[in-house]
Amino acid sequence: MKKIKEKIKKLKGKRKTSLKISKKQSKQTYNFNTYKENKDIKIEIEKRYNILNFIIILALLVLVISLFVVQVVGKEKYETELENLTKTVIYGESAPRGRIYDRNGKLIVDNKPSKVIYYKKPSGITTKEEIKIAYKLANMINLDFTKLNDYDFKVFWIKNHPDEAKEKITDEEWKKLDERKLTNDEIYELEIERVTAEELAVYTDLDKKAAYIYTLMNTGYSYDEKVIKNEDVTDEEYALVSENLSDLKGVNTKLDWERSYLYGSVFRSILGNVSTSKSGIPAELKDYYLEKGYSLDDRVGTSNLEYQYEDILRGKKNKYQVMSDGSYKLLEEGKRGNDIVLTIDIELQKALEEILTEEVLNAKKEANTEYYNGSFVIISDPKTGEILAMAGKQLKQNDDGSYSVIDFTSGITQSTAVMGSVVKGASHIVGYNTGALKIGEVRYDNCVKIAATPEKCSWKYLGRLNDITALAQSSNTYQYYTAINVGKGTYKYNKPLVIDKSAFTTYRDTFAEFGLGVETGIDLPNESTGIKGNDSTSGLLLDFSIGQNDTYTPIQLAQYINTIANNGTRMTPYLYKGLYGDTSSYDQNKKELNKVNTKQEYMDRVHEGFKAVLQYGTGAGYIDLSYKPAGKTGTSQSFVDTNDDKKVDKETITTTFVAYAPYDDPKVTFTIVSPNISRPDGKTSHQSSINKRLAQRVSKKYFEIYP
Repeated sequence: MKKIKEKIKKLKGKRKTSLKISKKQSKQTYNFNTYKENKDIKIEIEKRYNILNFIIILALLVLVISLFVVQVVGKEKYETELENLTKTVIYGESAPRGRIYDRNGKLIVDNKPSKVIYYKKPSGITTKEEIKIAYKLANMINLDFTKLNDYDFKVFWIKNHPDEAKEKITDEEWKKLDERKLTNDEIYELEIERVTAEELAVYTDLDKKAAYIYTLMNTGYSYDEKVIKNEDVTDEEYALVSENLSDLKGVNTKLDWERSYLYGSVFRSILGNVSTSKSGIPAELKDYYLEKGYSLDDRVGTSNLEYQYEDILRGKKNKYQVMSDGSYKLLEEGKRGNDIVLTIDIELQKALEEILTEEVLNAKKEANTEYYNGSFVIISDPKTGEILAMAGKQLKQNDDGSYSVIDFTSGITQSTAVMGSVVKGASHIVGYNTGALKIGEVRYDNCVKIAATPEKCSWKYLGRLNDITALAQSSNTYQYYTAINVGKGTYKYNKPLVIDKSAFTTYRDTFAEFGLGVETGIDLPNESTGIKGNDSTSGLLLDFSIGQNDTYTPIQLAQYINTIANNGTRMTPYLYKGLYGDTSSYDQNKKELNKVNTKQEYMDRVHEGFKAVLQYGTGAGYIDLSYKPAGKTGTSQSFVDTNDDKKVDKETITTTFVAYAPYDDPKVTFTIVSPNISRPDGKTSHQSSINKRLAQRVSKKYFEIYP
C-alpha cells in the first residue's frame, strides 16, 4: 500500500514537471510566432513604403516634365492660346463690294464713297445734353426737316418744357396714377396729346431742324449707330462736323460706300440690291446670313445677282484687337470684294431695252390689246448657255390714262405662259422616237373631231403636208395625228378617242430633255418650273402636242431653242462668266445638262423644218435671210384674271417666237414671248405683229455688234 502511494506521488511529480515544461515550451513557441509575425509586417510595411515613394517620385517627375513642356517647349503656343482666350476682337465697317463688268470689260457696277454723319449714344448722356448737340448740328448741316411728324415735334417740345408738360395733367389724373389706375406711359401720352399748335408755332425752322435731329438721335436701339445724314453730305459739312467732334458728344463721321450703277436702269433689276449700313441684314434673310457667320449690321446682297454671288462680291472687313487701354490694334486689313464679269453685253442690253420699251408701247396703241401687258426677249449663245441680253417690260397705266413702261425682267424666270406652236420641234422628236411619225410622212390637214368636243383645226386649211412643211406652216392637225399614234389610239371622226395615258409621260419626258417643264439651272434665285396640267383626257394630249396644255417660263423656252440649235445638247443658261482679270475662271458655269435622246437624222429634220419656217413659212420676214435664220412661231390660247379674284375669266391669245442663226453654225438664239397680246372675242380680229417687229430690230442690232 505504501509502495502504491509512493508510486502515485512520483507520477504526480512527473506530471507537474511535464506541465511546467509544456508551459515553458508553449511560451517559447508563442514568443517565436509573435516575433515572426512582427517581422513579416515590418517587411510588408517597408515594401509598401518603397512603392509609395516610387509613386511620389514618378508623379513629381511627370509634374516636372509637364511644367517643362508648358513653360519651355510650348511657351509660345500657350501664350498664343492665352492671348486668344483673353483678347477682345472686333470688326470694322463692311468693306466695299466687288465691282461688276460686262463680257467686254465695261464697268457696270462700281462703289462710290459716301460721307456719313452719325450719332451713337454715350453712356450717361442726359436729354438736355442731347438737345444741345441737336442744335449745334442744326447749325452745321442742311437737313430736310419736313420729314418731322407732329408726334415727334410734340415730344421735342416736352423734352424742352418738362415742367409745363406736367401742368397739363390734372390733379385727378395724378391721383389715378398714384392709385395705379393710370400708368406713366399713359400720363406721358396725355402730355403729348395736349401740346397745342400755338405752343409749337413759336418754333423756328432751326428749332424744327434740331427737333428732327433729336428724333434721329433717339430712334431705334440705344446702342445702334443713328445716321443723321448720309446723302448729299457736302465737303464743308463733313469737315465742319469732323473738326468739332469734341463739342458733339456721341457724334462722329465716317466714309461709307454705296453702289453706283453706271448704266442707270439698264439691267438694274437683275443686278440686284445691297442692304444699307443702316438696315443691315433684312429680317427675311437673317437666318440665312447668320448661319454663314455674318453680323446683323453687315451689308449684304438681298436680291438676284448681288444675292446669288454674295460670297464672291462681299468685301473683307478690318479686324481689330481691343487693347487694355481701350485703343485698337489692326490684326487683319480688310479688302474690297472680288470683281466679277457677266455674260451680258451691256451695249446690246441697253439697245434691247430701248427697242422693247418702244415696241411694247406701240403694241398697246393697237386695237384688241385690252389685256396685253408686256413682252419678254432673251438673246443667248446656244453653244455655251451664256445670256448676252435679256429684258422684260411691263405696262403701267398712269392717272391720265396713258401708259408708261416698267421693268419686269424677273418675269423671264418666274412668269409662266402657254407657249403654243413653238414647241412643235420637240413634238416632232417624240413622234420620230416612238415611230408615231416617219420622216417624210405625208398627211392632209383636216380638222379632227372627237365625240362631244369641238373640232380641232389648224389656223387655216393647209392641204397636203409632210413633216417639214407641217413645221413651216405650223399645222396643228399634223401634230394631232402624231399624238394619237403616240397614245396608241384609233381615230374616227366624231367618235370617242381612247389613248394610253402614258403618252403624257412620253411627251413630258422628251420635252424635259429640251428644258421645258424643268429647272433650267440659271444662276438666279426663285426660278419657276411652270405648271403641269393634271387632266389626262384624250383631247388634252392633242392640245399638249401643240403647246396648249402645260405652261413654261421664257427662260425655259430659251433653253429649248438653244438645245435645238446646239444639235440636242442642253446647256445651263447663265449670267456669271468669271472673276475679272482671271480668264482661267471664265465659263465655270458652263455646264452640259443632258443630250436629247434621239437620232441625228431626226434632229436634222427639225432643223430643216425650222429653216423652212423663216424662209417661206409662218416666220417669213421675221429675220433677214442674209443672217441664215431658222426658228418657229407660236400662237396659243391663254386666259387672264380680269377682276383680281384669283380666277382666270377671260380668254386671250399669246404669241411666241424662237430662232437661231446662222443655221449652219448657230452662235445666237432669240426668244420672244408676248402674253395676252389679243383676245379672240374682241371687237376686231386684229393681232399685233410685235413679235415680228421685235425679231427684226433685235436681230439687226445683234448682227451690227457681232457681224
